[in-house]
Amino acid sequence: MTQAQAAERIAKLRQEIDRYRYQYHVLNNLEISEAALDALKHELYKLESEHPELITPDSPTQRVAGGVAKGFKKVQHAVRMLSLEDVFSVEEAEEWLARIKKLDARCAAAGLYAEIKMDGLAIALIYDDGQLVQGATRGDGTIGEDVTRNVKTIESIPLKLRVPTDKELDAYCKKFHGQIDEAKVRRAARTHLGRLEIRGEVYMRRSVLKKLNAELKKRGEAELANPRNAAAGGIRQLDPKITKERALSFMAWQLVGDAGTKTHEAQHEFMKLVGFPSGDYNAACQGIKDVEKVMDRIAKVRDKLDYQIDGVVINVNDDKAFADLGIVGKTPRGAAAWKFAAEQGTTIVRDIKVSVGRTGVLTPVAVMDPVQLAGTTVTHATLHNEDEIRRLGLKIGDTVIVEKAGDVIPKVVQVLPKLRTGKEKTFHMPAHCPICGAKVQRKEGEVAAVCSNPRCFAQELARLGHFVSRTAFDIRGLGEKILETFVQEGIVSEPADLFRIQPGDLGGLEGFGEILSNKLVKEIQARRKIELHRFIYALGIRHIGAENALVLARHFGTFEKLRHATLEELDGVEGVGEVVAKAIVEFFADKEEAKRIDHLFEYVKVSSFEFRVSGGPLAGTSWVFTGTLESMSREEAKETVRKLGADVSESVSKKTTFVVVGAEPGSKADKAKKLGVEILDEKEFLKKIG
Repeated sequence: MTQAQAAERIAKLRQEIDRYRYQYHVLNNLEISEAALDALKHELYKLESEHPELITPDSPTQRVAGGVAKGFKKVQHAVRMLSLEDVFSVEEAEEWLARIKKLDARCAAAGLYAEIKMDGLAIALIYDDGQLVQGATRGDGTIGEDVTRNVKTIESIPLKLRVPTDKELDAYCKKFHGQIDEAKVRRAARTHLGRLEIRGEVYMRRSVLKKLNAELKKRGEAELANPRNAAAGGIRQLDPKITKERALSFMAWQLVGDAGTKTHEAQHEFMKLVGFPSGDYNAACQGIKDVEKVMDRIAKVRDKLDYQIDGVVINVNDDKAFADLGIVGKTPRGAAAWKFAAEQGTTIVRDIKVSVGRTGVLTPVAVMDPVQLAGTTVTHATLHNEDEIRRLGLKIGDTVIVEKAGDVIPKVVQVLPKLRTGKEKTFHMPAHCPICGAKVQRKEGEVAAVCSNPRCFAQELARLGHFVSRTAFDIRGLGEKILETFVQEGIVSEPADLFRIQPGDLGGLEGFGEILSNKLVKEIQARRKIELHRFIYALGIRHIGAENALVLARHFGTFEKLRHATLEELDGVEGVGEVVAKAIVEFFADKEEAKRIDHLFEYVKVSSFEFRVSGGPLAGTSWVFTGTLESMSREEAKETVRKLGADVSESVSKKTTFVVVGAEPGSKADKAKKLGVEILDEKEFLKKIG
């Protein structure tokens, strides 16, 4: 990127970030997600780091955002309340540490302190001689809002500092010997003389939000979007009675003033002594690897916690070294916020390519600058169809918000048109198939554009990939590249050809030795028996997914009955509408498809439907699975509960009985919590199925 391009991008980013930050800090009504705003800020920070000559005093990276809401007195902070530099990976955390080690060699020996990063509203509490005299919001970092009356309603904030027992003080002094001035600590803890400032986060517990929203709904009032907004809105109420109704909580993260502590860890323990809650997962660390362990430990329990956290704050543990490192713009050099992998981020769409699927449907796909989402690097996102592109108002070159929730395919959810430069281009769906050149058709009443050539190479390849997939014939080792080679070399032209392959047929292909050839053929031959619902799915009939295939198998019982079913019979099946029924009839009426099926039956044996056990131990229950299981695949788990009489669904509703959550679950787990559906981990699931 040239300096001129960087300057243009930086100017656009600053303008939008300022607008979003005002919404977030002053209006409490952010129109994009916090993850997306973080991504924009991170991009600006990196661009300014690469082009320091473009940094200006009014850049969002040089000041803490926010303003004073009307109705509150202004409060000047004795010590600026700073924001933190964000890092999003082990590599970026290592870079931050290496940078500060170069500035101050003591950082190598000082160690680090990792603490949970609460997702709430930052508050400064002032105590004079042990009495709470003032509470103030962060504001712009220098000037905040006086919310003293409101913070006094929060029961986790002591109105008077606690005096620890002699036994507690002795244990504390012994534990932190060398990290404190013992005489000062004992005096500060016992007398509380002078001024002490405690900084931390006001937040709302998830359970409180759930209860509050139920009450608001009952009263016909608007529900609150999330705990963070609920806390921010609650602390800014002019009437403290409303704040009290919000039942807010507080967690401390910094002590400002001389209480005799010399490390950040000692600060936290001292704040606990005098009456403040602190993070249960906080820990002293030697290096970034230890911090990563803290991140992993928190990530495992994050969804079960009664409060929202979005990462870990890493501090240089030694207070003197921390102070000596100084400040850059709005951020202290000695601390960084390591945030969990975002499920939303921002990037730029560089192109829109069109792929052709197994049913001939043309799908536009966004080609984007790499963006980290949910722990993976994403460069492509589906745009579904031309109507969706128009709905988004998307152009090639646009800055977009892209989302990936757990195991869900990345998708573009919003365009940020105010970041346009005027060089963006409008996308048009091609009139001819990009693979075979046949005309593209769009049936009346449907959104999909379809290649008119049923023998298109892209369709054939995609259909073969679908046929061997885990939900279908589950033939391992047949990836896209191998299938493409088989088609190009004339070894395979239809699914039945796979079962005709002999090891000798593969001898002349690059990379296929005797061992690999024998192994692949053995794997294919082992898949010649298949259950009815999997066979129906494997055929690749348009509109037929795994669940529809199961419905059809359950209803008709045998393949022959399904194959000869009339439109009226199909339309009468629960869950199969007119569009799906027509697609099935058209598929089986196609002479070429009939030949392919007959060829398959020369090699494959399809069982009749005996899948569900009537009156089984799980009869009457409905199950949803999300995330990755260790003991079995999701498909195997679904088959297991079905055999025990249960129903399986792909979406969570009030009718769902259980949601089984594996590693890296998607948004289904969140929806289950909202609806009060029972959530099982893998161990609990295995116990349920015996």
